[in-house]
Amino acid sequence: MYMIITLKDLKEQLSCFLREEDGVGVVEIILILVVLISLVAIFKNQLTSLVKSLLSKVTSESNGI
Repeated sequence: MYMIITLKDLKEQLSCFLREEDGVGVVEIILILVVLISLVAIFKNQLTSLVKSLLSKVTSESNGI
């Protein structure tokens, strides 16, 4: 049995494919993750020093209580 695909069927399948948006969310999440990982890699030293200073401040403040 041969399936005959008409131009109308092909047009309907193409329009359904273009309306489908399931993969858009995944692509957006991947792009956001790539940007965040890049920013962390670029500012690693600054972030490390910031976290260390915050933790030392919290430790010194908690010792005063």
